[in-house]
Amino acid sequence: MKNKKNIEYESGTESLAKFAKALGHPTRIKIIKYIEENSSRQISDLTKVLPLAQSTISQHIKELKDAGLLISKKKSSKILYSLNISNWQSAKALFNNLFR
Repeated sequence: MKNKKNIEYESGTESLAKFAKALGHPTRIKIIKYIEENSSRQISDLTKVLPLAQSTISQHIKELKDAGLLISKKKSSKILYSLNISNWQSAKALFNNLFR
């Protein structure tokens, strides 16, 4: 695969970089682990386990969503966040391949 500067990368390298960037903050790793262990969650659930402002958690959620690791679903007046299972499995496979 070639990027804008015509550098060739192995398949999946750009996806791996996108996932790594999104997981490049300890709070985002904690959010991913929490949601993985507790299924769909609201930001208010995360404010109970993370000593951060709701706005800060929202910014971290946005980064994880932009990378395709989280999805959101509106349920009545609430927004629930859950793992994007296919992308999460892809990310794990890419990281496993990197560290083999």
